[in-house]
Amino acid sequence: MNLFEKVRHGVVVSCQALPDEPLHGSEIMARMAKAAEEGGAVAIRANTKEDVRSIKQAVSLPVIGIVKRNYDGFDVYITPTTKEVDELIEAGADMIAFDATRRNRPNGCTLENLVGYMKARGALAMADVSTMEEALYAQQLGVDCVSTTLSGYTPYSRQNGGPDFRLVEQAAGVLNVPLFAEGRISEPQQVALLLAMGAHSVVVGSAITRPQLITRRFTSAAKRRTSADESEVTN
Repeated sequence: MNLFEKVRHGVVVSCQALPDEPLHGSEIMARMAKAAEEGGAVAIRANTKEDVRSIKQAVSLPVIGIVKRNYDGFDVYITPTTKEVDELIEAGADMIAFDATRRNRPNGCTLENLVGYMKARGALAMADVSTMEEALYAQQLGVDCVSTTLSGYTPYSRQNGGPDFRLVEQAAGVLNVPLFAEGRISEPQQVALLLAMGAHSVVVGSAITRPQLITRRFTSAAKRRTSADESEVTN
């Protein structure tokens, strides 16, 4: 059974914590990935070669690797160059996700060169896109799958407070490669709807693996209720 068969109609859990977050650290992310595996996740998406390596040792699931790295003067930061690709291959990532927008990249790297490099090295390539045009171009370049990860995170893509259902439905109906739904997915019913729209798999991150943000949803609800009570008393 290949990777895409393994993850079909399942939930991929993104286990990431940046240096300024409470759960930052490869050992912690490996434990988070193990918890996701026990909860029924079909794969893990992870950031940095260190986290990928630790998670590979902790779970039996496929790991989709990325490296988030900022380069001065460039907006692209998800696996932006071949350097990050090499790191993820060395760490044993089962698939590599990368920014597949057509924005400028550092070190003279181009989108076309990046995809070609991954194919030459035998790495499965997941194109993170923000628009239908980018999805079609990524498919033309020969990527193995497309993810809607960046919709709402580029200035020219659709901006909304939740998943880009329209892009998922449109892309799933047109592309010849698997379409992964990702981005601002916060409720179980959204997962079911995205799969019904044709998504091959659904990637969920912050709603599962960032407890500070999960907590904030509950505390915000409490504050709204308190404010409403105080308003009623005042009136």
